[in-house]
Amino acid sequence: MNATSNPQAAADEARKNYHEMTSPDGSVPGAMPSFDYNAEAELFPLTRGKFTKMRGKFTKRPVGYKRFTSAAEAIRFAVEELPPDLLRGAYLEVDEERFDANGIRQLYESGTYPLGRRA
Repeated sequence: MNATSNPQAAADEARKNYHEMTSPDGSVPGAMPSFDYNAEAELFPLTRGKFTKMRGKFTKRPVGYKRFTSAAEAIRFAVEELPPDLLRGAYLEVDEERFDANGIRQLYESGTYPLGRRA
């Protein structure tokens, strides 16, 4: 069975490739040295089923594509508002560069993140 016919194997392979690309300090060689948190951003959360639980309540429709006027707001929404199972499969696109859930989390935890963080 190859990775394309087995979703778990594909996920494991992607995780392995990501770890092979990162430096010991967790940075990705060749990644943007500075990130523009003010750039427009698009968030593509993983959608599952017909109902999504957000803020302790089920919504009638899943969270889908969202456009934000700033990447900082998109990152804040993804980390603080999306349920963890939707964040795991989400990706953020800023200036034609994509960031997976790990990348979104790194941008949120960065010392240059301009917004306050939820305590």
